Amino acid sequence: MAYAITQTCCTDASCVSVCPVNCIHPTPDEPDFGRTDMLYVDPQTCIDCGACADACPVDAIFPVDRLRGADTEYARMNREYYETADVSNEWTAPNFPRSLPEYPGTLRVAIVGTGPAACYTAQALLRDTGAEITMLDRLPLPGGLLRSGVAPDHQSTKKIADGFSWLYQHPRLRMHMNVEVGRDVAHEDLAAHHHAVIYAVGAATDRELGVDGEDLPGSVSATSFVSWYNAHPDFADLGVDLSAERAVVVGNGNVALDVARILLSDPEELAGTDIADHALERLRGSRVREVVLLARRGPEHAAFTAPEFHAMRHLPGVRAVVEDGPEVRKAFAEPEPGGKAQLLAELPVEDVDLTEAPADGKRLVFRFGAAPAEVRGTDRVRSVRVRDGGEIATGLLVRAIGYRATPIAGLPFDEATATVPNRGGRVLDAAGNPLPGTYVVGWAKRGPSGGIGTNRGCARDTVGSLLDDAAAGHLREPARSGFDRLVRARAPRSIGRRGMLNIDRAERERGERTGRPRVKFATVPELLGAARRFGR
Repeated sequence: MAYAITQTCCTDASCVSVCPVNCIHPTPDEPDFGRTDMLYVDPQTCIDCGACADACPVDAIFPVDRLRGADTEYARMNREYYETADVSNEWTAPNFPRSLPEYPGTLRVAIVGTGPAACYTAQALLRDTGAEITMLDRLPLPGGLLRSGVAPDHQSTKKIADGFSWLYQHPRLRMHMNVEVGRDVAHEDLAAHHHAVIYAVGAATDRELGVDGEDLPGSVSATSFVSWYNAHPDFADLGVDLSAERAVVVGNGNVALDVARILLSDPEELAGTDIADHALERLRGSRVREVVLLARRGPEHAAFTAPEFHAMRHLPGVRAVVEDGPEVRKAFAEPEPGGKAQLLAELPVEDVDLTEAPADGKRLVFRFGAAPAEVRGTDRVRSVRVRDGGEIATGLLVRAIGYRATPIAGLPFDEATATVPNRGGRVLDAAGNPLPGTYVVGWAKRGPSGGIGTNRGCARDTVGSLLDDAAAGHLREPARSGFDRLVRARAPRSIGRRGMLNIDRAERERGERTGRPRVKFATVPELLGAARRFGR
């Protein structure tokens, strides 16, 4: 019986490298890698050895005969991929990791950030070189979007963090948490103490709608809303009003579906996850029973992945429908096989009156060809006017039209693309020349695209550029030592590996008492208090 890859696929290709018959595609060497929603097992070639399931960091791979309920669809999805995919199961020459030959002394590298891109970068350097690594984060606990961006009902996806846990115990890695680059230490400080500095800071803000009224109370960004229910300290006090019966989410990507799913889920199902306590309490009193997803273009351009759509479609107690309209009828008439319109065509198409109170029960409404033109209200959001002339009564608007990186102190920044100008991860100055020893990885490098696993290849490329520069003698020798002393002097509330691990232990212990994976501390003082139970 063959194996199949399911909803939580992270696409980091750990499974590809261990498959003895090369039956998992697309591989990192194939053009579709990074553009497909997930990876797929060829059922005709799979020999049922289970190596892929053992290697999967997010428990996404199962024998087909063990799939139950909605997951049975993934057997079909894996099989259908190979009906049209032009792939070969023949082995090609292996792509061995780079190493650093004959470098004088010990390479010292600083990595700013502790999310997936940062961890994949540290992983590559520690495994393939003798480099000493310094990781910094402005928050007391690592994880980036693994901690504050992945929805709490996707606990399997969060398991990829366990695969990074060995990093924090590595003798060649130092952690400086609760230290902000640009406030406590500058880029110049990092460059003076390290051969290279790699920025893996992600994209911390959201794109704006650019319409009147989007700043009214009741209008929030998806970035802040997701951070709020994930216990990010910056958003613990976010005023989320769930007293309206209808919420409008602008966007139709995975984040938009995450927001809709959390708003419509049974709070008691979420109570077994690591959702923030303050969010769970608010959701238990929520009156929201209908969520409308607004998309500017037609169904064929939907940005969500197929696995996320299936998770939303099978949410217990929730009807998912598509609002009728010319964009929908045109797209559904001849949907592209395997495309988003074909997926959406499986849902009921209905006329929906969004000016009145929602119908009984819980419902998700996909509305296409309906970009917001104005957010209306005096004291708070009361309705959203869309460009086709319609109006939607609502008390909550969530803007989920994409993340956006912000400028990094001391580095150039391209406002048009919201990225750090770079070539192969090498940061470029205004003249297009590489800044010595300065690199970028992740969303700040390529823009907010790709899932968690995409960062693995992205990190490999940046590390490859760094190793090329090191071998060519292009890295400057650090002028000073004693970076730890500098951090302690500049950021006396910083914490290191011991304190960071203590926070993790304390949150897990709190979770064990209530049958949850962890109960998060939601404020910096709480986090620092837990960290110092056993010192720095």
